[in-house]
Amino acid sequence: MVPAPVVPSAPGVLLSPGAARAPQGAAGSGVAGVREPDAGRTGGRPARVEVAGVEVDPLTERQVVDWVATALRRGTGGHIVTPNIDICRAVSREPALRRLVAAADLVVADGMPLVWASRLLGTAIPERVTGADLIWSLSAMAAAAGHPVYLLGGPPGVAAAAARELTARCAGLAVCGVDAPPYGFDRSAEVLAEVRARLVAAGPGIVFVGLGFPKQDRLIAELRADLPQAWFVGCGSAIAFAAGSVARAPAWMRRTGTEWLFRLAAEPDRLARRYLVDDLPFALRLMARSLRDRWTSARR
Repeated sequence: MVPAPVVPSAPGVLLSPGAARAPQGAAGSGVAGVREPDAGRTGGRPARVEVAGVEVDPLTERQVVDWVATALRRGTGGHIVTPNIDICRAVSREPALRRLVAAADLVVADGMPLVWASRLLGTAIPERVTGADLIWSLSAMAAAAGHPVYLLGGPPGVAAAAARELTARCAGLAVCGVDAPPYGFDRSAEVLAEVRARLVAAGPGIVFVGLGFPKQDRLIAELRADLPQAWFVGCGSAIAFAAGSVARAPAWMRRTGTEWLFRLAAEPDRLARRYLVDDLPFALRLMARSLRDRWTSARR
């Protein structure tokens, strides 16, 4: 059964019928398909592995969803960062960004070069975990467990369109609000306070923030104290992908690490310099270093 469409509530906020009424962390433990995270290091997860200068949690998408579901049941919030090559390159240049990523509760690799490099280094990351996939899998979990979600970011109308798609495909999902703040809002204390007030009033369990790195993750660091029981996901273009306003590459390109070629062909003016001048050389150097380290280790 398809849920009723999201309907306007207040400026900057859309509510689906019955949204945001389930207390955070109160869904109990009977969510279908959700398991306790595997035990490992303190906190119940395996130790992070370093790749491209970033410490990454070697988790599958399913494990990430299970981890967040368990934390929400316990009333504990957190922050998910999904570094790709571009984020790793930025982190390599700015210690403050390295600290921002390291402080996240979950750091999962959104980028096949990171997965390939980890395998060469003998500390394999099991799979690529993207914000564009998590927006769907976490929303499905949230629908089953009764946790409302909130969409923050994107051009006007895009988050609302994403909310309609998510509620149509995730039966029972409560989208407790959407917000598309104007460009430069984070430089205005007044506008930032309005964004904060709308978010807090909505009371979400999961917040998808699609503003691009590092803006989205800096904002999350500021907002977390206001919603300590919520999970924040820095998801980049995931809201636009979910809305259908930006096409996503076919599954085979995502699996083979060639999704960037699809995006480059779709938006050459915006992405050519980033992908070809900045990211590609960084990725090639990463693979060369990983091969060298693997060869050196094998000779010992």
